[in-house]
Amino acid sequence: MSTSNVRVTDLQPLSSPRSFIDSQPITPEIAKVVTDARSAIEDIEQGRDDRMVMLVGPCSIHDEKAGLEYAKKLAVLAEEVKDKILVVMRVYFEKPRTTVGWKGLINDPNLDGTFDMPAGLKRARAFLLEVLKLGLPAGTEFLDPFTPQYLADLISWGAIGARTTESQTHRQMASGLSMPIGYKNGTGGSLQIAVDAMMAARSPHAFLGIDLDGRAAVVNTAGNKAQHLILRGGASGPNYDEETVAKAGTLLSSAGLKPNVVIDCSHANSNKDHNRQPIVFRDALRQRSAGNAGVIGVMLESHLNEGNQSLGDPADLKYGVSITDACINWETTEELLREAHSTL
Repeated sequence: MSTSNVRVTDLQPLSSPRSFIDSQPITPEIAKVVTDARSAIEDIEQGRDDRMVMLVGPCSIHDEKAGLEYAKKLAVLAEEVKDKILVVMRVYFEKPRTTVGWKGLINDPNLDGTFDMPAGLKRARAFLLEVLKLGLPAGTEFLDPFTPQYLADLISWGAIGARTTESQTHRQMASGLSMPIGYKNGTGGSLQIAVDAMMAARSPHAFLGIDLDGRAAVVNTAGNKAQHLILRGGASGPNYDEETVAKAGTLLSSAGLKPNVVIDCSHANSNKDHNRQPIVFRDALRQRSAGNAGVIGVMLESHLNEGNQSLGDPADLKYGVSITDACINWETTEELLREAHSTL
């Protein structure tokens, strides 16, 4: 009589991270893009670089063709504004869900419930390589604790999301990640949850994971001190106002942390209305221009075309329109980044 895996319907072997990396290798040129951006973000956090970091791109990548068209436009703009702004493209492959729904390109790359995760990992890695060939660094949210072994060598900035900031698993994972990490406030709006996460991730940890050969391993980490708080609003409403930004800075300073925040212009800060993202963006820019160096960056959810759409038949999807959160369009994105460049 079995007492194990009684609700598991199938277990499918997955090739090791090393096999993916070997078949889709990072080049010296791409490695330089990744490491230069990581160093620049750390310099911004430490006040050694007076630029703002702007994390810009689709809520999620579901169509690599549209995503790459977007990346090519963003790469040109990033070069234009690079003296004042470090642009990092949002390249999100994992989507945490409040209940159920499409979980991202890695989980369901064919958008049809077949959950071909080996193909999802391969396609995610291939997409990152194409973005990085443009000289454009990439940022992502890390959700599954195995994913970094497959993709993290290509990532310059990472996020721990509002639903996972309180998770011990994700705090431990962040302590070993090779790039700067932003920690979102909780879905209820709590800033303390994110501050606690930052304190935890700064410390060394030992936890269970996998190595590059896919074997179960005890992972020992040194701790990750390259970090900042992401204000994304919460159940109580937006939190990008000066008073809350000041409160966040005080909480961080009291914990012995740099009072650095990135303001997420989407999610609860825009009340899920993509048309309000420019309002949040301009207020964040105003605070920075008024002398608050702790506002080190902003995040925009942006795609080729505005709004979003429901995931139905993949053949019926509109091109360049998000299937998760609503995004601003490219024209608005270009206008906002040029405006920021002129202001800064």
